[in-house]
Amino acid sequence: MAPEVTETEQDDDLEDKRTLKAPNGKMAATQEDQGSETTEEEEEEDEEPRLKYASLTKLLKAVYRNGDATSAFIVGGDKMIVGTHNGNIHVLSLPSLKSIKVYHAHSASVSAISISPFPPPLPTPDADTKPRLVSAKPSSPAASIPGARQASSAPRSPKPPPVPLTSSNFIHIATSSIDGNVCVASLTDPKDVMLRNFGRPVQAIALSPAYKNDHSYLSGGLAGNLILTVGGRSGTTSTSNAGAGAAATASGWLGAIGLGSNTGKDTILHSGEGAIRTIQWSLSGNYVVWVNEKGIKLMRSNLHLESDDLEHAWKRINHIDHPNRAVWEDMAAVWKPQAKWIDESGLETDDLYTSQINGVSQTTRPPSTSLSKNGAALKRSERLIVGWGDSVWILDVVPGGSGLSKGAGGRKIAHVDVVTILRTDCIVSGVSLYTPSLLVVLAYITPDESTTSPQHTPTRGRHRRQNARQPEMRIIDLATKEEVSVADTLNVSRYESLSATDYHLDALPAMQVSQKAASQRGALEIIGGGIWDVGVYSARLFSSAASVRSNGSHSAESSSRTASDVNVALSAPSAPGYDQAAHPSALTHGMKIFIHSPYDCVLATKPTPADHFNWLDSHAMYEEAWNLLDQHPEAISDSSETPTESNPSTPTRTSAAGQGTLMDFLADDESQTPSSGRRNLYSHVEKEKRRIGEKWIEQLTAHEEWSKAGAICGKVLTTGDTWEHWVWVFAQANKLEEITPYIPSTQLHPPLPSIVYELVLGHHIAKDTNKLVELLNRWPSHLFDAGPVIEAIQNRLKAGDIREDSIEGGRVGQEWRLLMECLAKLYLADNQPAKALSCYIRLQDADVAMSLISKYHLVDAVSDDIPSFVSLRISKEQQRSAPISELEQASREPIRLLVAEAHHGIVRPESVIEQLGARYGIPNPYLFFYFRALWEGEVAAVSSSEQPAIEDTSRARKQSLLDERLIATEGKALVSDHADIALQLFAEYDRPLLMRFLKSSQSYALDLASKICRERRYIPELVHLLSKEGRMTEALRLIIDEIGDVSQAILFAKEQNDQSLWDDLLSYSMKKPAFIRGLLEEVGTAIDPVILIRRIPKGLEIQGLKGSLIRMIKEYEIQHSISEGAARVFRGEVAAAMAEKGKGVNKGMKFEIGEVHKDPITVPSPKGGRPRKVQKGHCPGCDKAFLPEDPDLLISFRCQHIFHLPCLLSFPDTDGKIVEDIPSSLANLEWQSEYDRNVGPKVDHAALLRNLVKEGCPLENKDTG
Repeated sequence: MAPEVTETEQDDDLEDKRTLKAPNGKMAATQEDQGSETTEEEEEEDEEPRLKYASLTKLLKAVYRNGDATSAFIVGGDKMIVGTHNGNIHVLSLPSLKSIKVYHAHSASVSAISISPFPPPLPTPDADTKPRLVSAKPSSPAASIPGARQASSAPRSPKPPPVPLTSSNFIHIATSSIDGNVCVASLTDPKDVMLRNFGRPVQAIALSPAYKNDHSYLSGGLAGNLILTVGGRSGTTSTSNAGAGAAATASGWLGAIGLGSNTGKDTILHSGEGAIRTIQWSLSGNYVVWVNEKGIKLMRSNLHLESDDLEHAWKRINHIDHPNRAVWEDMAAVWKPQAKWIDESGLETDDLYTSQINGVSQTTRPPSTSLSKNGAALKRSERLIVGWGDSVWILDVVPGGSGLSKGAGGRKIAHVDVVTILRTDCIVSGVSLYTPSLLVVLAYITPDESTTSPQHTPTRGRHRRQNARQPEMRIIDLATKEEVSVADTLNVSRYESLSATDYHLDALPAMQVSQKAASQRGALEIIGGGIWDVGVYSARLFSSAASVRSNGSHSAESSSRTASDVNVALSAPSAPGYDQAAHPSALTHGMKIFIHSPYDCVLATKPTPADHFNWLDSHAMYEEAWNLLDQHPEAISDSSETPTESNPSTPTRTSAAGQGTLMDFLADDESQTPSSGRRNLYSHVEKEKRRIGEKWIEQLTAHEEWSKAGAICGKVLTTGDTWEHWVWVFAQANKLEEITPYIPSTQLHPPLPSIVYELVLGHHIAKDTNKLVELLNRWPSHLFDAGPVIEAIQNRLKAGDIREDSIEGGRVGQEWRLLMECLAKLYLADNQPAKALSCYIRLQDADVAMSLISKYHLVDAVSDDIPSFVSLRISKEQQRSAPISELEQASREPIRLLVAEAHHGIVRPESVIEQLGARYGIPNPYLFFYFRALWEGEVAAVSSSEQPAIEDTSRARKQSLLDERLIATEGKALVSDHADIALQLFAEYDRPLLMRFLKSSQSYALDLASKICRERRYIPELVHLLSKEGRMTEALRLIIDEIGDVSQAILFAKEQNDQSLWDDLLSYSMKKPAFIRGLLEEVGTAIDPVILIRRIPKGLEIQGLKGSLIRMIKEYEIQHSISEGAARVFRGEVAAAMAEKGKGVNKGMKFEIGEVHKDPITVPSPKGGRPRKVQKGHCPGCDKAFLPEDPDLLISFRCQHIFHLPCLLSFPDTDGKIVEDIPSSLANLEWQSEYDRNVGPKVDHAALLRNLVKEGCPLENKDTG
């Protein structure tokens, strides 16, 4: 067991952990610091509140009826239960605070309330769809208790409606009172009521979480005894038997355990340490905490114990003494401690305001359990907060570990970790954990005794001081032990006469909805798993989100209700008070903190984005406000839908504009709103964003922050009129440069007037040419009128301060070029491409110029200045010194375009020759490029838009080749028209092309060509010209003498195929041994080698003669071998063809005998008469059928026509001589036998028949003819 915390140890711990804090988290100030503190407090007044407040007093009129006042309350699930000083118990539904049940339980003030189970169950769709109604007899628990008096208003009040039998209503309510009684009543069953008298005032009561099963509860009071009560009969009044063992024995052993006919058993678990003011059962039911005058005690309960741990039931775990200070010795019994077990999954986030997903607030859920390897839950700690006097303890109760009690087997129960201890300068009237790092404290400020007033109040005849101060709500950071904002003062009635024990605080945890669920399901579907389940009844209760404001109507159909209200509304829709609408703040999301004084009820909630927005707007924090609307559009929707009613009893810092509505609580109700409403909502958001944005800009311009203001304009301005206004504002302040980058480049609706763009462009024409270029590149031309801008640029160029040769920034003509580029773009925007082209030509921007020419077909626009067009990419320096290859590359595109237009007839070659010749003379390289492109068919590529769509690839290739040939042919024709100029150009710049031109063209003058070739000593070209003139011998002589190339001479002789040339070649070569050797090696079969060898002069020394002869002989051998091989191949092919033919001839012919064919054939009459029809299988000559024993020879043709030999001989058109010779010749054939193997007669027989049928079938020949 861990030792108990002593007072000395506690004080030492406090000195280490905390620092004495004054109000608002500041150090206690001396008198000299009061002036500075006043200044700081004034500054902190502008700090945004962490909580917003709403007064619920008006909704609790029934509670305060007949001068009654609240003395205790508790909230849980969808209910609030309030106890009063008159002993009445009010069960109210949340969030509407409508009365579910009212009963009179005590004759004096209610000191404590407990419910079981806690938190109560929530309504479920299955159990609550058709709620059952409980009988109304008796109407209140007091009616079932003998001797209990009725509420003063009961005799004449209308009969209260029965409570529906829904899952959320199956709870038991226990109340204690200073009259010494404890009342335990079922909410649904009027008969299930027990009243127990303990003889002394009872200050604390705690129902077992399993009260439905074990009927047990804990109580304590001024007697100082912690009493466990078990059992008891419903509908009875009993007296505590604590300490009276004989009475329990007399009731029998069944009665001793709370069964049978007795009234239950009381067991004192602890006593002797002063009055017990607080008892709380943990949320799990495993632990119990109570506070008496000595300190804080914790014990293990009897719930959820394993069989081995049953002896640990009601064993104390730890004890924490109260602080060891003098004031505590006197006030420990006076101050009422506040103990609360924290549901950490229901805490708020640390954000300043509530964030929502699909209308559902997101709560923090820190992990409270860990899992073992098999997934089973391990130790789970429970957090406890105790506020007592001027101190707050935060404790963690962890199962196992070191503790004060151990079982026989050494098993540990639990241990308590003191997380932190806070000391304040106030009396803690209520405390709760707000977020994982923030603590909310209801602070009672101790009145100054020097200002004590002797005034008294007549309330219950008690004397009360009249100098008490208003209570405060403080939020403290657990890490720094300081307040995070200025304390909020609560406006409550008659606070001057109230003490710390008159105030109470309880918190309803935030809704537990995961972000994933919120994003995947509607709010109506997911809220059923949260605090107030309204999804089951939404279809019956709410037709739209506007129903929350129907509180002026008293019809049940139009009034808004939550799930708890349905329990009453379904059973008694016409009952008085049920048309009451919930307060908007009660419908917001997140944790709800309720504060009660005897005469008021205040609700504190976390600010919503709408609250945050309103605060930012009211404090002129427009940047943060705009960013908030941009990230949370629902902020303005919340604000726009919230009623603007004000309540004078609400806290001083609460703004009515920040209250939520039922539409926020039921976020999915927006899905039932027409789409037009949704559009209007977002339109309203955009308008509000523009309003805040313009205020933001005004704020920046007022502080001369023009650069930032310009950037913000681009972010927040969305309409043309606002943009026009602010551009003129910047222009008047001479700050156009600051807003120009952010002016929209897209069309707005309504559009931004073009004069705005023209104003900005005109400004930059005079101020910043580079920025002008950037703007023209970014802004589409349809945004402005190009005419005024063109005129402004022209005026600037005419002014003379900007010239083509002026130097700006170390570069020649830089600003002039920029203005010309802008002018060209504006001409294009103004649909003047020809003027734009002239600008680009002056700029020598060939790419753009060529694209313009191709796109707009502007070649005719440059036909007057072809040299400038050709030299688009050629600078003056390049014209002077660049090599021809560089000039060719630079001028290729315009040259090809001119060639293409020459084919189209737009720019004729004569014009090109004239202008280029006039500029550069003839010959010049540009004219050569032009002629060569014409000759070779080099034209500009046709754009894809002009090309015909040809799907077939092969067809496309054929078409392309055909087009190229046509273009080349046409180009050659155009060059031939100027052949003499072409001769000069080709001779100057491309000699190989000159030779091709000389060979293929017939249009040039031979004498001019010969002259040019002689002057340039182009011997091969001159040889061609001489041969073309027929001067072969002179041409051969030039080859031998000038060129000295025997191979060329041989080739020339072969081409001319003239024997005289060969003789001349042999004659010229005899004196040149090198030529003789060349002839021997290369002449081949063109000259008889014997003749060549015989003509070699004797004694002439020829270098390499042997090798030449060997080579010649080898060539002849190779030629002989090739000839023999070819002959063999030819013979083999002939033999194969003959064999194939023989197979065909030897094949038998099939023909029919004695059958009549369905399709007769038409044959001419033998005597020239009319044609006749002959059936198949019959002789066309005699029309007789063929028979197997037919004596005549049958002649069959491949066309399947068959004749008798005599009929064939007598058929028309048969040669008469053959007819006479064949019968006699056939008769003379010598056949020795039918199977004679002698070939001679067969050959003769075949030869005779060949003579007869060499013309083929007479019928086929007749048809063909």
